[in-house]
Amino acid sequence: MSHFKPYANESDVIRIGALEIENRTDRISLTGDVVLTRDQAGLALAKELQTLLDQVVKALEAEEKLPAKVEIKPAQEIKNPF
Repeated sequence: MSHFKPYANESDVIRIGALEIENRTDRISLTGDVVLTRDQAGLALAKELQTLLDQVVKALEAEEKLPAKVEIKPAQEIKNPF
């Protein structure tokens, strides 16, 4: 996960368990789920999730002019170019 830099691009996607984390320049999208079992495997997943969220918080706190809210535009359908 060391290569994942929150809000850096529109292409990075990582997985923690069955949770998919998609990087965007204006948001981080989390879809799916992760089961944190009460064992070593659950602890490892929890630490991965914690590391990710720590990176997101640091990136947000580093923003000098963080807006109150980002406008997320709905997806638009385009004609198939082929």
